Amino acid sequence: MPPAAALAIARFGILEAARTRLPWLVAAALALALAAGMFLEQLALAEAARIRVAAFAAGARLALVVILALHVLGSVAREFNDKGLELVLAADLPRWHYILGRLAGFIAVAWLLAIPATLVQLAQCPPAAALQWGLSLALELSIVAALALFCIVTFTQLVPAAGFVLGFYVLARSLAAMQLMGAAPIGSHGVLHRLLAGGVDALALVVPSLDRYASTGWLVDHAVSWASLAAQAGETLLYVAVLAAAATFDFYRREL
Repeated sequence: MPPAAALAIARFGILEAARTRLPWLVAAALALALAAGMFLEQLALAEAARIRVAAFAAGARLALVVILALHVLGSVAREFNDKGLELVLAADLPRWHYILGRLAGFIAVAWLLAIPATLVQLAQCPPAAALQWGLSLALELSIVAALALFCIVTFTQLVPAAGFVLGFYVLARSLAAMQLMGAAPIGSHGVLHRLLAGGVDALALVVPSLDRYASTGWLVDHAVSWASLAAQAGETLLYVAVLAAAATFDFYRREL
């Protein structure tokens, strides 16, 4: 059972998100994604409904990832800069309690952000497919929240932390495509190509395959099996635990 201090910190994180402009920002981003989907629907000559759903899914996923990452980075960076963290730790609070509480609060915010996007998809897609897409989106956002927390604890500065989160996310979503290009190259099969392909395969063993999360194909083609979603949940739990442990280790070795 989580300690009471961690639960209090998590509750503070949820209240912080609710009392800022985050809900309005999410609503505006989802409305813009929906409007873009409806606009593309009017331009389509065929499969208009599929294009609307796919455009909203892609836009909403990207918007929520960016908004959540910036929220996590900005929230913790503000505590570092305002010296509020020193006041919290001065109360004889173990540092891992702080990391656990912050992580739990940010993951709760991630799941709350996925709810309105899922509700929009429920109104225009089969319920099973929309629910599976929404759950997978929440799992993806959980990894992003843990990654952003690790980065801001490690770098302490907003810009390098944001750059690392963005780079890692792009890499995680493009690794599968890079592997496919390495398996069937257009040019020669030289030593350099084999080395690069081996490096990409090695990265794929340690980097989460975020391209498999919240797939648009589930909404426009067919729903995925619940077993696949359970596998994603296990993968998410593993990566969140690893990132939390790394953030805790780095937090303990820092001098505040």
